Amino acid sequence: MIPAAFEYHAPTSVAEAVSLLDRHGEGAKILAGGHSLLPLMKLRLAQPEVLIDLARIGDLAYIRRNGGGLSIGAMTTYTEIESSSDVQSAAPALGEAAGMVADRQVRNMGTIGGCLAHADPAGDLPAIILALGAQILTSSTGPHRTIPIDDFFVDLFTTALEHNEIINEIQIPALPAGTGTAYAKFGNKASHYAIVGVAAVVTASGGTCQSVRIGITGAGPKAVRATAAESALTGAGLDDASIKAAAQHAGEGIDFNEDVHASAEYRAHLTKLYTERVLLQAAARAG
Repeated sequence: MIPAAFEYHAPTSVAEAVSLLDRHGEGAKILAGGHSLLPLMKLRLAQPEVLIDLARIGDLAYIRRNGGGLSIGAMTTYTEIESSSDVQSAAPALGEAAGMVADRQVRNMGTIGGCLAHADPAGDLPAIILALGAQILTSSTGPHRTIPIDDFFVDLFTTALEHNEIINEIQIPALPAGTGTAYAKFGNKASHYAIVGVAAVVTASGGTCQSVRIGITGAGPKAVRATAAESALTGAGLDDASIKAAAQHAGEGIDFNEDVHASAEYRAHLTKLYTERVLLQAAARAG
């Protein structure tokens, strides 16, 4: 199908982009790669009056070390994240998750900022970004904000971003010594979207779990943390039995999606299964 008519802008600076957003209000949409928005526009499920393309803002594409952590510009592509030695060193599961997104063409164009702002309930990166405890830095015509990732995903395709805000940077904190990370998913064979995807960041000492964060995507209307499973594992041993017991709590509080790809019951089963798998892998990597 052909999208509805729209006005197109290609700003060359963040200041110009947020000014356009502020001027055109809620009828404007940001294009940050386009592999989520453009298909919706072709089906006329989304009909923005104004499209603001960030592709010409070179200052938004970068990966930098930041005190042992990472600062990632919003227009950094999946491919750049997957292939970055800094990502492999500081947050290897982020590179793994980026490498599981869709296909090579999408990974070459799709961006981390576009992914997070779109908040697709089956996207890969929201789970690992949640597990890593990142912060989202925004720009607008008003005060810039720093949004903790735990407060960012609000509902289906809905985030804490205001209509005149864009994501400027994603900051990932340094991981403590003895930390392992992992991401795995049960993906749709055609689209590669996560029917259920789970990320874990485990910090261990002496065979005991000192801290853990678990992010889940695909299961419900938004990416969430499995806080009940986290509580069950924190302070416990990282043996197979303890991890399996903790994983049984992974689905608590999730309103499971149900569609042609999987029933709610199947998603609940996958959530426990993949939580156990990534916890075992992250614990092994934690050493």
